[in-house]
Amino acid sequence: LKCTASYPASPEDSNVLTIPHMRELFQCEVGLSDHTMGCGAASAAVAHGATLIEKHFTLNRANGGVDSVFSLEPEEFKSLVVETQRAWQSLGSVKYGPTDAEAGNIKGRPSLYIVKDIKAGERLTPKNLRSVRPGYGLPPKYYDIVLGRRVKQNFKKGTALDWGMVE
Repeated sequence: LKCTASYPASPEDSNVLTIPHMRELFQCEVGLSDHTMGCGAASAAVAHGATLIEKHFTLNRANGGVDSVFSLEPEEFKSLVVETQRAWQSLGSVKYGPTDAEAGNIKGRPSLYIVKDIKAGERLTPKNLRSVRPGYGLPPKYYDIVLGRRVKQNFKKGTALDWGMVE
């Protein structure tokens, strides 16, 4: 376990970026012995690969005790469990582009559309090409790239632009 032995420990001294290094160095599961206030450092540790969190627990901080100031009460501990689970679930995998869950929302994204009838050989201009919804055309990031290119055939207003339409 990565541990900062100050009580309470400051988030700035927690150095949770050490966790992935420890995992690689020792080739084992790693975690955080967390003496910070709250559950932010623990969530950050999970986001960096910690699979175990050790945290001090008290039934009531007001009862006092050596570690009570940075110990979690039952509801706070519940929050720690929920938030670290969310952090773990959010890790996912390296993936670019829309997820399966986003597939139904693609139409809500803007994309490039012909907004004025255009004839074969004409150039795409700000007057005949715009970024609008739904998202069935090229993403808006290609606007400057396609601007000035010629279209291969006649297109009606409202046609979603794709790469096969331009020269």
